[in-house]
Amino acid sequence: MKGMKKHSNIWHPYTRHSAAVESFPLITRGDGIYLYDDNDNRYFDAISSWWACNLGHNHPALVDAIKKQAGELQHSILGNLSHLCAAELADELVKLFPAESRRVLFASDGACAVEVALRVSVQYWNNVGRPEKHRFVSLKNAYHGDTIGAVSVGYLESFHKQFKSMLFPVHQADSPCCVECEETDATCDLKCFQSMREIIEKHSDELAAVIVEPLCQGAAGMRIYSPRYLSELAQLCEEKNILLIADEIAMGFGRTGRMFACEHADIEADIVCMGKGLSGGYLPISAAVVKESIFDTFSDRPEDHTLYHGHTFAGNPIASATALAVLRVYAEDDIVSHAKELGKVLEQEMKPLNDLPSVSNVRCLGMIAALDLTDSALAQSVCASLLRKGILMRPLGNVIYLMPPLVTPKEVLCDTVATL
Repeated sequence: MKGMKKHSNIWHPYTRHSAAVESFPLITRGDGIYLYDDNDNRYFDAISSWWACNLGHNHPALVDAIKKQAGELQHSILGNLSHLCAAELADELVKLFPAESRRVLFASDGACAVEVALRVSVQYWNNVGRPEKHRFVSLKNAYHGDTIGAVSVGYLESFHKQFKSMLFPVHQADSPCCVECEETDATCDLKCFQSMREIIEKHSDELAAVIVEPLCQGAAGMRIYSPRYLSELAQLCEEKNILLIADEIAMGFGRTGRMFACEHADIEADIVCMGKGLSGGYLPISAAVVKESIFDTFSDRPEDHTLYHGHTFAGNPIASATALAVLRVYAEDDIVSHAKELGKVLEQEMKPLNDLPSVSNVRCLGMIAALDLTDSALAQSVCASLLRKGILMRPLGNVIYLMPPLVTPKEVLCDTVATL
């Protein structure tokens, strides 16, 4: 079938009805940083297939891991059972955190990891005799996934207004964004943190946790903010006895130039949610990585505090084996350091876009670059034009952004920005 025609039975996510009558590219294979359609047209995957394929497509180490594990063990549950791939992956993930020991609770995708983080937070306070601590604080414009709990803490009017009646109440602090601020690094007094501080100080007795996307609110339009904000937040949460949840699903695994975005602020969140790049984008797997001190309160003796929550495919052996291969590639090829250096190139190449009349707020963080256009129609037009030129991008309203694979060659990155 040449292209996905209107008679296709797929309900395409985040796709307007009017767009669905058009012919979409029918992707048939991937190779490195490129996707190919059924006419053998090549597209640079400049958004890493929804921010997940950090190592590109058809990476031999990842494909070999999938093939090998598929011939040994395809699936086995983790309820009162274990298997080697999940155990090894949990061990390797814990090693990524320098201080306290942790436990890894696997899930299927990023939203599910957020859901379990919220549930763990509420039940933790019940476990220690503080059931009144059951509310959350999040940032305005946050996005944490599309399940009901995740939408409650990550409500976006343009995405979720029809479901508002289903959501539980959440305190929302003003969203920080450095390019919208008149202060410089030298003069910044973190006025953007005042809203968060006021909410926490007023409601600390009822707050279970604060959840944030560290350093960059992705779906909100790549709203990038200072590591100092995270530092202040972590300190205040500790002072007020509130858990801190870091949603590293999009920002983790080298995207910001560090393994995790929280490292820029030298903080350790109580619960870290990860997904997307965990498997290199090849298979669905996510995790909530929880401090051991929290896990210890879920004992079933003398009273049952078991977490009755899980997913059928949590820690699936093939997905776990793929994630282990991803971590090996990251270590052997020093992917994070490479992404940091490549991010400097991206930032330098983006600077001339500031001079264009329809462009504002050019911003970069590691291997993320974004800019605002005058309106969403122009952004859609630009992305459509880029697709015809072999570059796959999707706008966020009036925002154009790049989140390319971390293994993108420098010359391709430069050519892409020049084409933009």
